[in-house]
Amino acid sequence: IQVFSMSFLVYFVPLHCCSKFFCCIFLLLLFSLFTPQVEVYSVKVDCKVTSRFAHTVITSIALNKANISREIFFEVDLPKTAFITNFSMSIEGQTYVGNVKEKEKAKKQYEKAVSTGQTAGLVKASGRKMEKFSVSVNIAPNSNVTFIMTHEEMLKRKLGQYEIVTRVKPKQLVQQFEIVADIYEPQGIAFLDAYGTFITNDLLPLVEKTVTDKKAHISFSPTLDQQRKCPGCDGTLIDGDFIIKYDVDSFVFQIVNGYFVHFFAPSDLPRVPINVMFVIDRSGSMMGNKISQTREAMLTILDDLHEDDYFGIIVFDSTILEWKDSLTKATKENVIQAKTFVSRINPSGMTNINYALMESVKMLKKERQDRKQSERSVSMIILLTDGMPNVGESSVDKIQENVRNAIRGNMSLFCLGFGDDVEYSFLDVMARQNKGLARRIYEGSDATLQLQGFYKEVSTPLLSEVDLRYPDDLVNSLTTSHYKQLFNGSEIVVAGRLSDNNFSVKSQASAQDWDLLYPEQEYIFGDFTERLWAYLTIQDLLSKRSTGTEEEKANATAQALEMSLRYNFVTPLTSMVVTKPETEKGPEDPLIADKLTEGTRPSGPQYIWPLDLSGYGSPCLTVVCVSLSPIYYVDGDPHFIIEFPGREDALCFNIDDKPGTIFSLVRDPLGGVLVNGQTIGDKKVAPNGKMNTYFGRLGIVHQALGVRLEVTTQDITVSQDGKQAKFYWSDTVTKDRSLTVTLRDSVRFLVILHKVWKQHPYHQDYLGFYTLDSHLLSPSVHGLLGQFYHGVQFEVRDLRPGEEPEKPDATMLVKGHELTVTRGWQRDFHSHIRKGDLVPCWFIHSNGNGLIDGNHTDYIMSGLFKTV
Repeated sequence: IQVFSMSFLVYFVPLHCCSKFFCCIFLLLLFSLFTPQVEVYSVKVDCKVTSRFAHTVITSIALNKANISREIFFEVDLPKTAFITNFSMSIEGQTYVGNVKEKEKAKKQYEKAVSTGQTAGLVKASGRKMEKFSVSVNIAPNSNVTFIMTHEEMLKRKLGQYEIVTRVKPKQLVQQFEIVADIYEPQGIAFLDAYGTFITNDLLPLVEKTVTDKKAHISFSPTLDQQRKCPGCDGTLIDGDFIIKYDVDSFVFQIVNGYFVHFFAPSDLPRVPINVMFVIDRSGSMMGNKISQTREAMLTILDDLHEDDYFGIIVFDSTILEWKDSLTKATKENVIQAKTFVSRINPSGMTNINYALMESVKMLKKERQDRKQSERSVSMIILLTDGMPNVGESSVDKIQENVRNAIRGNMSLFCLGFGDDVEYSFLDVMARQNKGLARRIYEGSDATLQLQGFYKEVSTPLLSEVDLRYPDDLVNSLTTSHYKQLFNGSEIVVAGRLSDNNFSVKSQASAQDWDLLYPEQEYIFGDFTERLWAYLTIQDLLSKRSTGTEEEKANATAQALEMSLRYNFVTPLTSMVVTKPETEKGPEDPLIADKLTEGTRPSGPQYIWPLDLSGYGSPCLTVVCVSLSPIYYVDGDPHFIIEFPGREDALCFNIDDKPGTIFSLVRDPLGGVLVNGQTIGDKKVAPNGKMNTYFGRLGIVHQALGVRLEVTTQDITVSQDGKQAKFYWSDTVTKDRSLTVTLRDSVRFLVILHKVWKQHPYHQDYLGFYTLDSHLLSPSVHGLLGQFYHGVQFEVRDLRPGEEPEKPDATMLVKGHELTVTRGWQRDFHSHIRKGDLVPCWFIHSNGNGLIDGNHTDYIMSGLFKTV
């Protein structure tokens, strides 16, 4: 939770820490030397949990102690599985409440506001488990604002426990800071623990826990002095996650106000042996940390196999490589051999997912036919990939159809998508069509632990084909009551409406039968079962939108939308519209809050800061930390790269010309946006006779705002209306240097300074230029990069050996040309600035001729800010 204020012309954010999802070094250029006087007076998080259903209210009061108006920001990180249900701002006795509307209607309001040049987006961003809710409001001098935000979620049991995560980042000392949680579980609390990632030994006694048979009360309320990093300093220790974990004694049937919820997790069941095929992507894009972390995780996973399990391993790129031609019993000797095989996996080639999955299904089917395994055993495939199919069968719809027809409900498919660039929706649908689930594995130092954790969740099935049955004449509007599998440490939850409080429920599963009857209970808040039922029903309907016939998808969408609006949930089908109070300049445009789905999430954190220029007019330039796809960029010698969403293939080409040449990179005459780049050369010609060229100077213009930004390898100059400010790269950070620029919600660019060892005999510092968001530019946009902003159609065929074994040639059909292209690799530094990520691409020879419009000389400009 963050509340703060800014009042600057330009806000520069070096992306030094973006790989950890937080920017932690800020350089502020001030046209008015003013220190914001905004105080976060209070922050309170009040969480009530009744039978796993969590209702959380966050309240914060901020004071503007300045003698001029200030823009105050309120940010909350909430769990991805939560639905926002309410938001309000109270200012000088007036309350402004957010309204949940159909997303399309809210979108029209948003687009109307954007088209007038106003900032109108309520930013949402996701990390691994959290999303960001952010809103800002202009507050009069010596006034205060109270923000209240409510969200609800159904806690999910994993590995035998429930988890409540509250992220707190006030960024300053808070007069009244409090986290309170009340948990009520009618069947009893088995254990409970509460801790904070930021809590020191001195703060540990402040975490108060009171646990009785059915209830728990947790609180954390440090004083102002206890929050300080050191005695007398203003820095705060409160920066991280406050976590509560607990489990329950039993799993029961509960009834409240005509709605019921049934928790089903039988204990003391024997483990079911598994027959598992590990299908591992070893294509070239897995190079580096991905493949090394995969190898490390697999070594641990193999150790976790039980001796009554059977397993097989297939690694794939353009082709497949089987460890053995059949599944093998998990004896110690076989596990040791498998670990040797895994340790030798090295990346190369392309991605043939269809071939690998078809072969793994064949192997599992053959084992069943040969009756080598126990009749009680469960068969599963675990697929790990980081990209899209780009060789063999490359249609995702066809692959899904092939896999579904091959499996025919006889085994489960679990899909792990490694990294931000994977087409998650493809894996998600394919997994759910085949009795499994998908999970994104985030790149980072703990990727190995993520892989191991997922395997632990799915490797211990207890029951299969679980069908919970209820009397048809007594219940209706059931949530999903048939489950393919129940894993150890998880639970099944079914909710519905009923007309009689006394009835029996039977559970039929392949392992056991159950006959249960439970009486009515009392709860903290009376309508929780109805809202829990609505939450689960909406989740079920949203899941059905990606499977079934078109009519079934349409019906599910309509029902989910109707329930989202009725219960005031912000879901992927709805948005919250926040009407902001009028300012001296008149009414402000509404802000829109959306719910992001995993498959449509930006690939990195997103922080946007609308700015008040304190007398210098409308906001003109914002610099943000953001990562969006697709990415169009030029980096290196100079390598132009066009990455496309939804497919692993990228296009790349070089431009070779003499140093000092100025090229048009982006030009939008209707939008008034211009970007030119000037090349520099090596210090001298290398022994091989080649003179490398790079971009060493960039000119960025927004004509309507009268803004010019000149970036060189030494400094950055910002000009507007006769005013000018300059700062030097050396003043920002000592290592990673990058700058992301947003021009009035029209486009976002990232500029990276690559530092070269000063004593290098040939090379020198140079710039990389990345386009992060271009969707608001007009159809007339052009330039060496700009011409690709609205897409390009191409087809690659006739793959054949090239001059180098690892770089095959192919024929590309594009823009009416038939070109010979070569498979290669370039580095994308926008997410990992130090090392970059390897990007596979098709290289177009001869300065991109045939791909770019005209000839590269058509893009030469006479000046850094010229259009001719």
